[in-house]
Amino acid sequence: MPDRGGGPTGPRIRVGRPSRRARTLLMTLGVLAVLAMAFVMFAGFWTDWLWYRSVKFSSVFTTTLWTKIGLFAVFGLLMAAAVGVNVWLAHRLRPPLSAMSMEQQSLDRYRMGLAPYKKWVLIAITALVGLIAGASAAGQWRTWLLWINGELFGQKDPQFGLDVAFYAFDLPWYRFLLGFGFAAAVISLVAAALVHYLYGGLRLTSPGARATAAATGHLSVLLGVFVALKAVAYWLDRYGLAVKSSDFKATGNWTGLRYVDANAYLPAKTILFCIAVICAVLFFATLWRRTWQLPVIGFGLMVLSAILIGGLYPAIVQKFQVQPNEQAKEAEYIKKNIDATRKAYDIAGAKVTDYKGSNDSVDNAQLRKDADTAASYRLLDPNVVSPTFRQLQQERKYYQFPQTLDVDRYNGQDTVIGLRELDLKGIPKRNWINDHFYYTHGYGAVTAKGTSINTDTEGGPEFTESGLPSEGVLSGKAKYEQRIYYGEKTEQYSIVGGPQQELDYEKNGEPTKTTSYRGDSGVNLSNPFNRAAYAVTMSEPQILYSGAIGEGSRILYNRTPKQRVEAVAPWLTIDGDAYPAVIGDRIQWIVDAYTTTNGYPYASRTTLGDTTTDSLTTNQRAVVAQQNQVNYIRNSVKATVDAYDGTVKLYEWDEKDPVLKTWKKAFPGTVEDKSAIPAQLKEHLRYPQDMFKVQRELLTRYHVEEPKQFYAGSDAWQVPDDPTTDAKGAVPPYYLSLKMPGDKEQNFSLTTTFTPNGRPNLGGFMAVDADASSPSYGTIRLLRVTGDVPGPQQVQSRLNGNADVAEFVRNMKGANSNIEYGNLLTIPLNDGFLYVEPVYAEGNSAQYPLLKRVAVSYGKETVFKNSLPEALNEVFGDKGAETPPDKGDGTTKPPATGSAALQKAIADATAAYDEGQKALQKTPQDWVAYGKAQEKLQEALQRAADAQKAAPPASDDPKAPDQKDPQEPAKNE
Repeated sequence: MPDRGGGPTGPRIRVGRPSRRARTLLMTLGVLAVLAMAFVMFAGFWTDWLWYRSVKFSSVFTTTLWTKIGLFAVFGLLMAAAVGVNVWLAHRLRPPLSAMSMEQQSLDRYRMGLAPYKKWVLIAITALVGLIAGASAAGQWRTWLLWINGELFGQKDPQFGLDVAFYAFDLPWYRFLLGFGFAAAVISLVAAALVHYLYGGLRLTSPGARATAAATGHLSVLLGVFVALKAVAYWLDRYGLAVKSSDFKATGNWTGLRYVDANAYLPAKTILFCIAVICAVLFFATLWRRTWQLPVIGFGLMVLSAILIGGLYPAIVQKFQVQPNEQAKEAEYIKKNIDATRKAYDIAGAKVTDYKGSNDSVDNAQLRKDADTAASYRLLDPNVVSPTFRQLQQERKYYQFPQTLDVDRYNGQDTVIGLRELDLKGIPKRNWINDHFYYTHGYGAVTAKGTSINTDTEGGPEFTESGLPSEGVLSGKAKYEQRIYYGEKTEQYSIVGGPQQELDYEKNGEPTKTTSYRGDSGVNLSNPFNRAAYAVTMSEPQILYSGAIGEGSRILYNRTPKQRVEAVAPWLTIDGDAYPAVIGDRIQWIVDAYTTTNGYPYASRTTLGDTTTDSLTTNQRAVVAQQNQVNYIRNSVKATVDAYDGTVKLYEWDEKDPVLKTWKKAFPGTVEDKSAIPAQLKEHLRYPQDMFKVQRELLTRYHVEEPKQFYAGSDAWQVPDDPTTDAKGAVPPYYLSLKMPGDKEQNFSLTTTFTPNGRPNLGGFMAVDADASSPSYGTIRLLRVTGDVPGPQQVQSRLNGNADVAEFVRNMKGANSNIEYGNLLTIPLNDGFLYVEPVYAEGNSAQYPLLKRVAVSYGKETVFKNSLPEALNEVFGDKGAETPPDKGDGTTKPPATGSAALQKAIADATAAYDEGQKALQKTPQDWVAYGKAQEKLQEALQRAADAQKAAPPASDDPKAPDQKDPQEPAKNE
């Protein structure tokens, strides 16, 4: 009987083929899946093209794209050809089959298994290496464009006499070609050796010759190519010494040749080049000699020479020639490094002037008079008052101001400005429609005088443009477009202009205002294909089918000024702080942009991300460059981004910069000439902070131009830590209108201080003329302090130890108020330095910072008063001087007579008594309020008594000063 079980001997079940309908369905699904994946990959490319076309910079997209495609194709094909030809040649040169050794027998099964697929294996290998090489080459598109379009610098390096362009533009491309050649030679060599071994051309264990003549010749040529490339590398290394980085105790980070480089490494590289050329010739000679003896000897000689000549000899020169007399030996090269670094960072014109730092010869009356005009003292600190702007001008929870406000100039007045941008976190109800259709933009600019305070708010800003919609000096004559669709905080996409209305603004007591975007910005979503592409790109399928999108709908994205400028000019490095300005009828974001390179010979390198960090910056503010390590930088481009329609404009600023000229050739028509900058825009351009911070870091060492002094480091400086905050970080630079020594008028400047290395006293002061409309724009002036002057940390410590400050802090803490110190301003004044620091309190009556006191220090005097004029009077010992009338700029304040102070104290006492009585009349009685009223009453009575004692007789000089209330809030400052 047959076995009818289900085991191995059981009946076999035949499975039929799928029906034609099933096969068709499967094929259809497969095709759809492939099409879907292709569309997903294509969607990103398509939306990028649409975006670049919308901002009218499509040439940047096409130039970059075709450059990458060209490099990918050329170098991918070259690599594939190099490897493929050598694999094919190795297979063609295989020896005929002969008596098989054990080694060949073990390889035979691999040959047999590979035989049917040899063609496909060759294609797969060449395709793989081609794709990898092409992708790597495509990433070098910047290097290629710089090389092919490179402009001369007009400056030659001091060692080889070559134009700087060779190091900045040519040498990087040659090194890439060399690296590509090495990769092709090594991969071809390995692939050819494997094929020769597989087919018997190379033998490891068989008796007799280990390699056939054909294999010997083939591999020798490849080795000869490798050694020839090494010879080229030695030759390029000679020039690479001019841009080589190394550690040197005199500078830390050193770039360029030193004595040992010029007198040991440079000759060694030349000798090694010659040896490598000879060695390569010996390898090529094996095509005729068919022996490896001479090439192997030559290669060994090259390796030994590299160790002895390239390593041991320079070490001996350094040890026995340089170290015993390093200062003298290195002086020539230090001078080259100093000169190159100062040129590369545009600080060659910075001249140091000795400055005493203290003055005992000028009488106090003259000092007090000069103090009024020495600077426009910016008491409103943009780094402190953002919460005040937010509290007083936010208007709605879905608006926000930046954490650090900006400083600009309007009508000659230093002004603090912030834009009321959209804050999605404050939206009452979060959903897709609200986030992307209804709440789409911020509204209005808010400005305040930088040098004065509003008396009505007891220390708050004196707004010059405020409200919703904003009204004031900016909108007085010509209305400007206040809607802010593009801003520093606007990072989400919005869909506007379609059937869905947008919230414009809400004002108390008025109906909600709605609007529909009419700007020529964004990408049109009326096309279903575009909608599908953005649904994929934004990972939001509702974009494809939502009824809120219709005719006229446009999608806005890449909305921060930094994102937009980086996208349209990927060859620029963007400053970390874009700032707004009302120009004509539009709000414009102004963005400073830099051209950089790390190939300037002899110029020391710096890391931008580290150099531009201070106590105020965050990761978002610090510069992140494509080339993080740079040794050349220029503020070559000023860019603007329209806050309403996102229009990006790039203006040439540095007309002599060869790097910018090169990029303009690569991307013609993208950068407008400097002459095209509108006059109204130029009034608001300023010297950029990040450029200034890079330059000040270099000037801590490179303000010294004498090699011996530079080597000794006796006059090296450091940027001090910010004394006004507990957070670690360098003191930030400040925009301030001031008079430098020798100036007749104030200039809008960017300033900073230095201290000697390892010491807290003041070592130097730096200011750059920051007004772009000034003929002296960009002029760097350095004061080397020769006297013993307290530095920022010492001044802050002295202030903290002041008895008036201690009492103020104690009183504020008792009232549950937080103390916040504003910017510590440093102003040169008659051979001395005047320090001015506003002090804010937050809490008690207001949960935002209000200016309460002003600290002033000059020489050994430090005072802490209600107002700046009072503090200046006190510090210069001019208590009998009449304070000039208030000019509205915060530098002066109307005086108060003794009788006026007495009358005010009596009025305050009466008010406090009335408050206490009202507290007792409440049901139940408010004993907390009564206690506070009694404290106010006691304080007012004490002031009245003090004022009565200080009041002069009626026959006395009527200009005698009164004794002001130490607790009275500062006004008009």
